[in-house]
Amino acid sequence: QVQLVESGGGLVQAGGSLRLSCAASTPSTLTFSSYRMGWFRQAPGKERESVAAISRSGVNTYYADSVKGRFTISRDNAKNTVYLQMNSLKPEDTAVYYCAADSTYYDLPAKNSNQYAYWGQGTQVTVSS
Repeated sequence: QVQLVESGGGLVQAGGSLRLSCAASTPSTLTFSSYRMGWFRQAPGKERESVAAISRSGVNTYYADSVKGRFTISRDNAKNTVYLQMNSLKPEDTAVYYCAADSTYYDLPAKNSNQYAYWGQGTQVTVSS
């Protein structure tokens, strides 16, 4: 069983930056590098949507069109942590942000929520105008 804990959310003004972190605890049989990771978000009254994803090695990434050029996903396999650097934040980025993990053989990111087996509790990001 993988446990994911997000941190780094908060209140920021439009144009500002935040960095989210997701620390993972993995079973002894699999290392963190066995998991592809993703960030998703859900705003009030809206469906959960994919924000960014990263492959096991960190070489391959995916970004939603709405965040391309503003957000950067990265991972440190030695620290069992995935990050989401968010720059030029907009009020429409306001949401609860979730980290997700899934073990896979392939070194490819996954953008669909149904491709992930493990989820964190989420961290609130609020961008004021």
